[in-house]
Amino acid sequence: MKTIGLIGGMSWESTASYYQLINEAIKEELGGLHSAKILLYSVDFAEIEHYQSSGDWGKSAQVLSEIAQKLEQAGADFIVICTNTMHKVAPQIQEKISIPILHIAQATAEALLEKGIQKVGLLGTKYTMTQDFYKEKLLEAGLEVVIPDQAGVEEVNRIIYDELCLGQIKGSSKQLYLSVIDDLRKAGAEAVILGCTEIGLLVKQEDTDMPLFDTTAIHAQKAAKFAISSVI
Repeated sequence: MKTIGLIGGMSWESTASYYQLINEAIKEELGGLHSAKILLYSVDFAEIEHYQSSGDWGKSAQVLSEIAQKLEQAGADFIVICTNTMHKVAPQIQEKISIPILHIAQATAEALLEKGIQKVGLLGTKYTMTQDFYKEKLLEAGLEVVIPDQAGVEEVNRIIYDELCLGQIKGSSKQLYLSVIDDLRKAGAEAVILGCTEIGLLVKQEDTDMPLFDTTAIHAQKAAKFAISSVI
């Protein structure tokens, strides 16, 4: 079994989900007492969020690259960045290590294509929704992507940082997200990507008949399968 190098803490609530989901997938695949081989480096999210909000992506890349190098030196066979937003600096991180990064957007695109989805709504931080680093992976896979209007982008982003990353789950915020999802449906979306690893804590498939693709679950499942595959 390969050793998974998790870069987590962005936020720790969603990283806890990664740890649980990966181990559940390994147990389901291998049975018995099997669990995943994991090295976890959990950051201080306040530091990372400061670099995000100030636009200092170069510093973010430096910090996460150093972490990835430490995980590689400690024996990780591949890296899983436990957040959608910080995949913005995944190319810079990859340049500093010799082991692969399992990209969350590529894993999500594969899951969408397997279900025959062509046009998809994207929810996440304002960086993920409005910048190209994430959407380009979906577009490269042949998918059409729609995002909320400006007011929707701001509210979805606010709830992530002011509530979900602090472990606050509010019914009013769930209703707002469901309203945004309905707007994306009206814009032609056949499914919606929960493109922030905290959103799955708030909105679940049973809350809507719109197909939801939870990137945390998809990424964790992919990591587990990769860990027990014969080829990196």
